Amino acid sequence: MTEQHPDPAEAIASALARLRGGRGPGPHEHHSHRHAHPHPHAGHGGRGAGPRAWGGDRAGAPAVIRMLEALSTASDPLGVSEIADAIGVDQPRASRLVQQGVDREWVRREADPNDARRTRIALTDEGSRMIRGVRGERRERLGVALQTLTEHERDELARLLTKLADGWPG
Repeated sequence: MTEQHPDPAEAIASALARLRGGRGPGPHEHHSHRHAHPHPHAGHGGRGAGPRAWGGDRAGAPAVIRMLEALSTASDPLGVSEIADAIGVDQPRASRLVQQGVDREWVRREADPNDARRTRIALTDEGSRMIRGVRGERRERLGVALQTLTEHERDELARLLTKLADGWPG
């Protein structure tokens, strides 16, 4: 069964997130989520975090954004291997992404209370602000693009993308 969103833009955002293989919102979660083109400077209350956010190096920006999104949707901090699975990279790459996040103070390492040998990764307040800003900017971009469609076309696009995401092999 396809999910029903009161706002076609929400359904489209959710379906796009699910199609990219990330952990998009479930059938009853109605919040803006991942979209196609991350903007690494977004953050700080929805406005750009400025050049200092990436220190001039944006090469890993999309993967770091996917990591932050995975952490923001997780109910608990994740291990590096869980992050790797969630964003579709190998464990060494996930470790490097975690280090980038730690360096930028977007994530922190913490001891696993169930296994002292393991470390879990948690989103910091700064990381939460960063990902909210990215989502806000993506939502704005999607809104602009959707203005080129009629209301009927937006509804149909939402319906079809949701149906495609529902049938996408996991």
